[in-house]
Amino acid sequence: MNSKPMECPSDMLLAPADKTGSKSISATTRRQFASRDLLGGGNELHIEHNGEIYTLRQTSKGKLILTK
Repeated sequence: MNSKPMECPSDMLLAPADKTGSKSISATTRRQFASRDLLGGGNELHIEHNGEIYTLRQTSKGKLILTK
């Protein structure tokens, strides 16, 4: 497990929540990221989503697996 925290450039952050508290992403604000940038030289990272932790892992064959 890679315990090094990932630096998050400001252009990766979502827009603030609207007055209803929901966050929306339009098709024009979607971004694409290289897996090597997200993984930061490691082979695993943890993603918090709705209070749950998910693990994104790169296999030895270069495939990505997302598990809860």
